[in-house]
Amino acid sequence: MPLLPASTDYTHRDFDALRARLVALVKSVFADWSDFEVASFGNVLLEMYAFVGDVLGSYQDNLARESRLSTATQRRNVIALARMLGYRLHGAQAATAEVELRLALPPAAPVTFPAGTVVRTQEVTEAVRFQLLTPATIPAGANPPRVLAVAEHSKTHTQLFDARGLADFEAHLDFAPYIDGSARVSTTQGAFSEVDTFLNSRACDTHFLVSVDQGDKATVRFGTGTNGLPPAGTVVVVYKTGGGAVGNVDAGRLVVMEGSFKDAHGHAVQVSVHNPAPASGGADRQTVASAKLLAPESLRALTRTVSREDFEINARRLPGVARALMLTSNEDATIPENAGILYVVPKGGGAPSPALKAQVLRQVTEVFPCTLTFQVSVQEPVYRSVDVSARLFLRQGASAQDVASRVRQALAAHFRISEPDGTPNPRIDFGFNLKDAQGFPAGEVAWSDVFNIVRDVPGVRKLGDARMDLTLNGLPADVKLTVRELPVLGSVTLQDGDTGRLL
Repeated sequence: MPLLPASTDYTHRDFDALRARLVALVKSVFADWSDFEVASFGNVLLEMYAFVGDVLGSYQDNLARESRLSTATQRRNVIALARMLGYRLHGAQAATAEVELRLALPPAAPVTFPAGTVVRTQEVTEAVRFQLLTPATIPAGANPPRVLAVAEHSKTHTQLFDARGLADFEAHLDFAPYIDGSARVSTTQGAFSEVDTFLNSRACDTHFLVSVDQGDKATVRFGTGTNGLPPAGTVVVVYKTGGGAVGNVDAGRLVVMEGSFKDAHGHAVQVSVHNPAPASGGADRQTVASAKLLAPESLRALTRTVSREDFEINARRLPGVARALMLTSNEDATIPENAGILYVVPKGGGAPSPALKAQVLRQVTEVFPCTLTFQVSVQEPVYRSVDVSARLFLRQGASAQDVASRVRQALAAHFRISEPDGTPNPRIDFGFNLKDAQGFPAGEVAWSDVFNIVRDVPGVRKLGDARMDLTLNGLPADVKLTVRELPVLGSVTLQDGDTGRLL
């Protein structure tokens, strides 16, 4: 007689399944043990083993899940797995803004505002703070007494460490979130420069590298003496924290300047500040979902931009880019030979700024160089607006205003550029990327998809059954897309089928 039952389903490792298997094992060995429901010492031991097995099984499943990039959920594990591929998650990017500093009266002596001066929004509790990147001076007698300066959504910190010439020395920075590339390190040996790896560092090279953990705290690491020079004496680390999309404030919001200021003669001056244009360039740290998508792609385009897909991959590596499409003469006959157009969709949609387009062009031609004779043009995406008109019937007791709001929210979620976690919305794409069964571009916005979205909104009883009760761009049919078009939600017109009133 076998000691174990015939079951071979090793996925059943919860408490109940383990207890059932243990009961079957006991019955096969101790035929006289028949009562498994009493609180006897034997049943206590049996259920204790089942509980421990349940816990160990949960730990085992968690370890298996977190050991693979495609299934990992914890940020620290995604960081470690991506590092094995040579990919590093980017942190928050700091927004910058041009601010105008103005005095109430022309100064009798020069007035200098030092770097690091804080400029912030009006809020008291959660104000958005910027700092001047460089000193700004209003000359004596200037009329109007004003000067323009660049401010950044960041804060500068300085920390000191005693290295004592130790190999593999690590300096743990106290403040977060760390802004990538902001660390400036110096010792009595001189200034150190940041590198991505010590593999190419010689024993005399003053190099350091920075690793950022799941809490956005940074650790500065130095060499061993064989690869990279160990630091000696006092190590001075100057770095910045802050950043994030919250720094993209509107024009005119930076109106408070912290501190008191005097001219060169020591006389107090009255200062006002404002930002004539919105701040730009702020981006949140890279999400886990984005890293899981982009880390494998990084192996496809290591140091160059060659194929059509390479242009899209390298453009999406920038934190401000949500989607990208590269077209050449192979995909569009109107494009000249040996040239291509790279359409870039910024985070949140809309048109990319000139600065972002210039950044993308540099990314695909200099950071990841392309063929010298290939001409690249970075352009705004071609959006195809989709207007939705629907005649719907409400469930009894449903609020017409609430239902209309939910319908609009559901349609907006369907047509959004990116998901909340930062990954591309799989329901929306360029027409070129939507293929038919034969692999040819057949981009379209399906009428049936929009029908299902509206019908499934809570509070909607049904849609009208007349031919024109649901239309896309005025027709009860799919919206066809060209290869370069990306659909976006246009106007939404909703009509109550019972009353005929617009919602």
